[in-house]
Amino acid sequence: MRHISARDPRETKMPAHALATPSLVEPLWRIQFAALDLMRRAQGQALGAAGFDPSELPYRAVATGDHWRLRDYAGSDTSASLLIVAAPIKRPYIWDLAPTVSAIRYCLDRGLHVYLVEWTAPTQTKGAVGLDECVKAIAECAAKVASQSNGTKPFLIGHSLGGTLAAIFGAYDPQAIRGLLLLGAPLCFQPATSRFRDTLVSIASPDLTDNGAVPGSLLSHASALASPDAFVWSRLLDAAMSMGDLRALDIHARVERWALDEAPLPGKLVEQIVEGLYRENRFCRGTLTVRNRTLGPSCLSRPTLAVVNTSDESAPFASIEPLLGAMPTRDVAVIKYAGETGVALQHLGILVGRDAYARVWPNILAWLAAHSEAPIRG
Repeated sequence: MRHISARDPRETKMPAHALATPSLVEPLWRIQFAALDLMRRAQGQALGAAGFDPSELPYRAVATGDHWRLRDYAGSDTSASLLIVAAPIKRPYIWDLAPTVSAIRYCLDRGLHVYLVEWTAPTQTKGAVGLDECVKAIAECAAKVASQSNGTKPFLIGHSLGGTLAAIFGAYDPQAIRGLLLLGAPLCFQPATSRFRDTLVSIASPDLTDNGAVPGSLLSHASALASPDAFVWSRLLDAAMSMGDLRALDIHARVERWALDEAPLPGKLVEQIVEGLYRENRFCRGTLTVRNRTLGPSCLSRPTLAVVNTSDESAPFASIEPLLGAMPTRDVAVIKYAGETGVALQHLGILVGRDAYARVWPNILAWLAAHSEAPIRG
């Protein structure tokens, strides 16, 4: 592995009520957090009315499913294809927040054909969506992209839990993609390697539902409890430190608007992420079963680039390093990014940071160009 500069199941869990964290199956709590979703979205809309709405590029939906759709942002059919797997938390426009801080615009401007897998909100009749269904959706999207690109396989990229899903698909069907890019993607969850992981596991109720929708604000609440430094105090400090920089303040406000734009998640997927990944570490241990296949690091055979924000407590290097070292391919690279001011949440820095686009994304594009047959402009 080269570097580029620029639960244990027996683990003791704290009762959910100890930190005032509700059980996800309690109807009253569902109603309360669903109401909080509405309140937070209204706050976000107020920020939008003040001029901080996202400025998204046009796209067309070229494939749809019960819980997803495939966005096509266009580009030449002869250019390399980049398939973004959006995180299932909040809205995907974090990839296209503003003209000056947009991963989608950045890649389109350099000749890539960009697609994005968007997860649509679950309903009472379509809430039983888990890892099996997500992997099936990514498979359909990868096949669609290849069919529109003269059979050329896409590069798969994801940030945060989108990167987690991308890696799981990369292990499930490595031959469907040309390469894998993981941006701040947590994949290894050994106890004592991350305070965020340990606290989240201790406060999460084991009685998660297999059906129905989980309000997004409940997960925002749980994240703030698991890591107040990352999700509360550093956020306030970032706002204070951005006061003398109007561009930093603009980006910070746009990120806050995005963070308030809560979206529900499928209960089944939440349960599998918390229990199977965070608590039991099945993927990194090689014991995760998805669509009747057992998956782990040994299944990841495609060229892989990981970008890690060393200031990000929720997805530190320890949350991916063991997996990278256990992959069978030697074509694995790591970019370490130190984070920056003006991004509100360090976890999002790689997608919204000005320094990230000046210093890190050129290296990402260089990696893509080195692994692509089609030309990519640096």
